[in-house]
Amino acid sequence: MRKFSYIAFIFNSFLFLSCQEGNQPQQAQGPAPYPVIEVPLRTVTGYTAYPVTLEGTVSSAVRAKAPGYITDVLVDEGQQVRKGQTLFTLETESLSQEAGAASANVNAAQVEVDKLQPLVEKGIISPVQLQTAEARLAQARAGLNSINANIGYATIKSPVDGYVGAINYREGALVSPGDPTPLTTVSDIDEVYAFFSMNERDYLNFIQTAEGETRQDKINNFPPVELQLVNGEIYEEKGEIQTVTGQVDPSTGTVGFRAMFPNPNGILASGNSGTIRIPQVFEDATVVPQASTFEQQGMVHVYAVQGDTVAISRVIEVQARVNNLIVVASGIDSGEKIIAKGVGQMRNGMAIQPQPVAFDSIANTLQPVFN
Repeated sequence: MRKFSYIAFIFNSFLFLSCQEGNQPQQAQGPAPYPVIEVPLRTVTGYTAYPVTLEGTVSSAVRAKAPGYITDVLVDEGQQVRKGQTLFTLETESLSQEAGAASANVNAAQVEVDKLQPLVEKGIISPVQLQTAEARLAQARAGLNSINANIGYATIKSPVDGYVGAINYREGALVSPGDPTPLTTVSDIDEVYAFFSMNERDYLNFIQTAEGETRQDKINNFPPVELQLVNGEIYEEKGEIQTVTGQVDPSTGTVGFRAMFPNPNGILASGNSGTIRIPQVFEDATVVPQASTFEQQGMVHVYAVQGDTVAISRVIEVQARVNNLIVVASGIDSGEKIIAKGVGQMRNGMAIQPQPVAFDSIANTLQPVFN
């Protein structure tokens, strides 16, 4: 009997505790909080980049005009020179000997002419003999002039004002006009050309969006361009696009461009490389942070806030990417609200508790969540 009472007591206690727990109010789990931003209109500037090679506006290869051994190199690489300044001298000893012999031939031919002239005047000999002697004299003089010219070619001078490039031959080297490599190159780098190419699609987009009626008008209205140096720094001087070939190279499918940059401090040199940055301004454009987007099956999505309580996946068309922003062509309008971050953990139609945050606090983040 006592055993039965003890069991009944335990059962009643357990039933009482269960009832007590059943009477406690359950804590409801509401929508998860998510930061939300309002999509603005912004004027942003994007840049399209292309690799470039730089060359002085005047770049003249210096070559030997006559064969010979270099006896003196009178300048150093990077030295500034003037037009007509002597850069190299070649050995002229053999040419001087040839010049002496040619000069003797001229003198002998002149003596012959002087001897025959009075004889012709007196009718003693035929004028044909004098004409033949005069022809030999002219031939001797031409030979001497040619040798003297070669002696002059042994002094190699700068063809332009500029800076000396790499010196490819030194004292003792045998050089000739047919050498594939020039002795050096003298470049005027007060201004430099930047050569680059666009593919056919980029060229058409570029030329069609530029202001102007004719192609030359469009070239004249191209905005100033920037040059990014190989160390990542932006060159302090702005450049301008001057010419476009207007023809597609069939071997590369590209169109050639030439821009010009001032070089007052001589920082740029022929042979330098870099990247040209062509600006494109988007005025009053709808923009969203890259951090607020994700990609799925090759399409870019955002989560738009519907009715302040539900996140709906929306496909957007990307017009351009500028720094950490996406310029939207369609799919979302300014004034709408979207999920600012955390989109990687969301699902379509998910209930949310919106928490408004500043647009710039998201736009200035460095990395997108999904891209």
